[in-house]
Amino acid sequence: MNTLNKMNEQIKVLISSSTDKQLSSIGEKILHGERINFEEGVLLFQKGSLAFLGTLANYVRESKHGDKTYFNRNFHIEPTNVCVFSCKFCSYSRLYAHKEEGWELSIEQMLNIVRSYDDKPVTEVHIVGGVHPKMNLAFFLELLRAIKAHRPSLHIKGFTPVELDYMFRKAKVSIEEGIRLAHEAGLDSLPGGGAEIFHPEVRKVICDDKVDAEGWLAIHRTAHELGMHSNATMLYGHIETFEHRIDHMEQLRKLQDVTNGFNTFIPLKFRNKDNDMSHVPESTTIEDMKVYAVSRLYLDNFPHVKAYWPMLGRKNAQLTLNFGVNDIDGTIDDSTKIYAMAGSEEQNPSLTTEQLVTLIQQVNRQPIERDTLYNEIKDYGKQLRTI
Repeated sequence: MNTLNKMNEQIKVLISSSTDKQLSSIGEKILHGERINFEEGVLLFQKGSLAFLGTLANYVRESKHGDKTYFNRNFHIEPTNVCVFSCKFCSYSRLYAHKEEGWELSIEQMLNIVRSYDDKPVTEVHIVGGVHPKMNLAFFLELLRAIKAHRPSLHIKGFTPVELDYMFRKAKVSIEEGIRLAHEAGLDSLPGGGAEIFHPEVRKVICDDKVDAEGWLAIHRTAHELGMHSNATMLYGHIETFEHRIDHMEQLRKLQDVTNGFNTFIPLKFRNKDNDMSHVPESTTIEDMKVYAVSRLYLDNFPHVKAYWPMLGRKNAQLTLNFGVNDIDGTIDDSTKIYAMAGSEEQNPSLTTEQLVTLIQQVNRQPIERDTLYNEIKDYGKQLRTI
């Protein structure tokens, strides 16, 4: 009996042994590849045990990907942490009025970061940062062209809708024109940041002054329509309810039904260090795993679910691989500051390829190096290597 058949039998036992008819019904739907609805998604958070959710999520994960666990070789550029917006959960940015407390990189400084990887087999640069009034659309178009001129094969994944919305409005261009200009200059795909929680009740409290859910979705929709791929995130574990989480996933699922342009979903754990929400306790590891599991079960049309290991820490990132996750991001060969400043588990988030491969193999998964669009570059197999 192969692994999936064994898991199929395990789930049948799990379903039959459940004393909750609603959970049993949801389990049956997942076993037969049927879509669960909003109320059922909320119910999973309300009633689903860690074992129940994990077993179902791992079944879906292995049905889609087996033991394959993806990573890529990437590095980050953070142009600035000076920002015109004042999100209450943010520990990273410095308001423009206090810009002397932050950093601002010139195009040449950012190109020097790219040049520092000339002898390394990285495939992606991830560009994201604060919203600086002087770093406008023209500035970033020049940066994109310069990076592509220097290293044409490097995939540029950059700019959240928060950054793009500000750039486009300031340049007085439509979303379509702005995305097209960026794409022609060298922008290959969009990251998933800035989504936070879509529901206006939550957004009004935590990030009222930046692009709303409609604007965020419109930018991703337009990118998809122009042939670009993107990711999606959800900031969880603060003031949101289970209903808010499922509403967020529902809106993403609906857009994916139309465009099929999202590559991966990335739940992001709220961290409470040095921000205006420091009084809000962080979620437990059990809750973290439930979020990953429900994400995998609800977002049936998303190919991948990713755990961002610098934010969770290495051990918890390994744990997510049993709760629906099949990607743990990249080597991140720099000291990205966004989560370090918010109190993440990894204050110096950098792993060599060998270390990342071993991290995956230690939990009996199969490391696969990928590019940004999930084309497989190298299969490292399941045999554990020592470092």
